[in-house]
Amino acid sequence: MRTLIVAEFISLDGVIQAPGGPEEDPKGEFHLGGWAAPYDDEAIGQSGQDLYSQPFDLLLGRRTYDIWAPYWPQVPADSPARGIADLFNSVRKLVATHRPESLDWQNSHALKGNITDAVAALKRQGGASLLTWGSGDMVRQLLAAGLVDELRLLIHPVVLGRGKRLFDDTAQPSAFTLAHSAITPGGVLITRYVRSGEVRTGLYG
Repeated sequence: MRTLIVAEFISLDGVIQAPGGPEEDPKGEFHLGGWAAPYDDEAIGQSGQDLYSQPFDLLLGRRTYDIWAPYWPQVPADSPARGIADLFNSVRKLVATHRPESLDWQNSHALKGNITDAVAALKRQGGASLLTWGSGDMVRQLLAAGLVDELRLLIHPVVLGRGKRLFDDTAQPSAFTLAHSAITPGGVLITRYVRSGEVRTGLYG
């Protein structure tokens, strides 16, 4: 059984839209793109290295794929991000798309049919974990279907007020256990939540 890991840069009010730059995703007149960039530091970089230390396939929505596909192959050889670029360029990319003929990034493959059915079938296979970054529309469908096993959230100390959010009212109620947490010098909370079953309820007192 493969593990599905969702990793996100997220604000205190749950926004995941355009953390990396002003032009990343301005849809909906979102003008705060790049809100996570000022908090980037060695601790966040190390959290990424830890995440990528185990074998994985990338599972991406089409919008995130279109942002990443022209970027990672062009990372300069002397860039600090070159190691991650080489990894992302080489791993298998599984993409939720209606335009499979336009997947030009090497080792990219279109998922066939309904996204939740396709991912459920992938999870039943053996092999590497499935790792998703961004891809909010797809992730919300996977949360609604109860397919997400881990949440790797980098919670930034900002309130954005608007923008695409990770969770909506369709998410399947689920309990998660906090398996790891750390705080960066800039105040970003690095977390790893592992799904642990159903939500329990009770009374105080």
